[in-house]
Amino acid sequence: MEKNFQKCINGIQHIGIPTNDISKTIAFYEMLGFQVAYRTLNEKANEEVAFLELGDVVIETYESKNAALKSGALDHLALDTSDIQGAYRLAKEKGCRILDDGIQFLPFWENGVNFFTILGPNEEKIEFCQRL
Repeated sequence: MEKNFQKCINGIQHIGIPTNDISKTIAFYEMLGFQVAYRTLNEKANEEVAFLELGDVVIETYESKNAALKSGALDHLALDTSDIQGAYRLAKEKGCRILDDGIQFLPFWENGVNFFTILGPNEEKIEFCQRL
């Protein structure tokens, strides 16, 4: 069993940016050189979702109609993991403030993703995410 997160985390997977106008957001990031890698509807939250890629940078944007529209309005930082079970177990052992009731699933990408979210010391959301 892992004793630290170093062996569970591969790097940053994506940055989550809520929007009130997903088409406008996509157009802006396309202007910067990003390309839409995946687009879907999150039926659970009734939100349109798009993943935009440029090199190793991935932005997840989703139309929530509640976006803050101010500086610092990122929603979450997602860390890529290939061992979601180990990362979750470690988060519990370390006393992290876990927001989700267990590991969650969304039917994103080809085979879906498993994830859970913790709160950092400044109330920032940090998501551990494993693409299946």
